[in-house]
Amino acid sequence: MANLASRKTGKNVVISTENSTKYWKNANSEEIVCLLCPRTCHIPKDEHGHCFVRANVNGKMELLTYGLTSGLALDPIEKKPLYHFFPGTNVLSFGTAGCNLSCNFCQNWNLSKAQNIHVSSVKASPAEIADKALQAKAVSVAYTYNDPIVFFEFAVDTAYECRQNGIYNVAVTNGFINKKPAREFFNAMDAVNIDLKAFSELFYKKQTDSSLAPVLKTLQYVREQTKTWLEITTLLIPGLNDSQKEIQQMVSWVKQYLGENTPIHFSAFHPSYQLNTTPTTPLATLTSARNIALDKGMNYVYTGNLVYPEGGITHCPSCGKKVIERTGYRTSAQGMQKGKCKFCSQEIAGRFQ
Repeated sequence: MANLASRKTGKNVVISTENSTKYWKNANSEEIVCLLCPRTCHIPKDEHGHCFVRANVNGKMELLTYGLTSGLALDPIEKKPLYHFFPGTNVLSFGTAGCNLSCNFCQNWNLSKAQNIHVSSVKASPAEIADKALQAKAVSVAYTYNDPIVFFEFAVDTAYECRQNGIYNVAVTNGFINKKPAREFFNAMDAVNIDLKAFSELFYKKQTDSSLAPVLKTLQYVREQTKTWLEITTLLIPGLNDSQKEIQQMVSWVKQYLGENTPIHFSAFHPSYQLNTTPTTPLATLTSARNIALDKGMNYVYTGNLVYPEGGITHCPSCGKKVIERTGYRTSAQGMQKGKCKFCSQEIAGRFQ
C-alpha cells in the first residue's frame, strides 16, 4: 500500500462525497478494513488498498475513480466474450484503473496495474453513460477492461441508470468478491463472463496473488442464486495451466456445479506484462481443451485469440446443426428461431432476441 500523497491523480480529480463506498468498517481511529473482496485490506489513513483505487481518506473509504473512465468504446458483445447473450448486438464498454488481483500475465496491465488514476481521465457519470448507450443504440453496457469489482459503486450505479433506460448490463470479472457485495453486484448485472484463470490453488497463489476457492464460490452463487447469464473464460498459458489433467478437472467441476449448458471459452495467451517471454499458446492446445470439454458433455465450447473458425460456431446440442456462426466478430444466427434451433426446435441456452 502506498501513501496517497504520492499518487498521481491529475488536476481534474476531486475527491468528494460522490466517491463514498460500501463494504468497509473501521478497525481503529486510523485504520479501515475493506470488505469488498477476500483480501480484506487493512488500510491506514491516507493510503490505499491492493487495488490502488479504494483508499482511506479522512477515515472513510473512498473510490478514487468514481465518474472517471478510460474512455467509452462500442464493441460487439462477442468481444467480451459473451456468445449466448443477444449475439450480434453492440455493447458500450468502459473501465477505469486498478484491480484486486496481481496477475503477472495480465493482458490489460496498462489499466489494471496502473499506479496512476489519471489513466481514467474521461469523465462520465452513470446517467451520462446510459445516455451515450442510448445514443449509440447499444443493447447493453459492459463493465470491463479492468475488473469492475474494484469500481463496484460506479458500476452498480451505472447499471441501475441503464436499466431505467431499457439497457442491459454485462460484467467481465475475475469473480474475486465477498458474498454480501456479490449479491448486490450480480443483482445489477444481466450477464457476466467470469475468468476462471486456472483450476489450481497453487497457480492462483503464485501467478495472481489470490485464491481459487472464492472464485469457485462466486461461480456457484451466480449459477444457483441469480438470474444472471453466465459464461466462463480460461486463458491457457503454456506450461502453467494448460495440462490436459488440469483442464479435465476444471471441465468436470464446471459440468457438475454449473451445468453442461454453461459456455466455456478457451483463450490463447500472447506474451504480455511480466510473462513477455512466454510463448503464445499453440492452436493445438486450444483445440485439445475444446475437445476435452466436448467429450465430457459440455454443449457450448469455444476458442479465442487465435483464428480457428470451428471454435466460434454454436452447434445445436440435439441435432448437431450449426445454429450460430461467427467470423471474427461478425455473427450470423441463421440457424436460430426464437431462441431455438430452427432445424429441430431444441432450445439453445442463453438470452436471445
